[in-house]
Amino acid sequence: MAKRILVPVDGSEQATEALSYALEEFPDAEIGVINVIDPIDVGYTSTVGMPGYSEEWYEESKENAEAVFEEAQELADEYGVTLTTKTEVGQPAQTIVDYAEEFDQIIMGSHGRSGVSRILLGSVAETVVRRSSVPVTVVR
Repeated sequence: MAKRILVPVDGSEQATEALSYALEEFPDAEIGVINVIDPIDVGYTSTVGMPGYSEEWYEESKENAEAVFEEAQELADEYGVTLTTKTEVGQPAQTIVDYAEEFDQIIMGSHGRSGVSRILLGSVAETVVRRSSVPVTVVR
């Protein structure tokens, strides 16, 4: 049976590196990619109080996820792999951990923050590593 690997993707260079690593190291694996829409992000804009904005924001976030999936699939095509995709809404680290229960391993990128910025911003990768019930490989 082929290994099932989950790669969280957000369009960042680090996520692309993680996907490349997964494709290179596990050529026979079934690879799923997940993009998590964080509802907290809507609160960071000044237009959040406008009627209908949250729906507009959500639709835009789904479109962005589709664009990220298209880029990921273009990379996977170079390896002859078809990705399965999933978009979820929630707190990124916990959503990844919950969804990963269907997989054998998580391979994800790290943004490499350190010091105060890591403390203030948190680390999705670190939280996933601490909470995941499946092995996690962090690609820098």
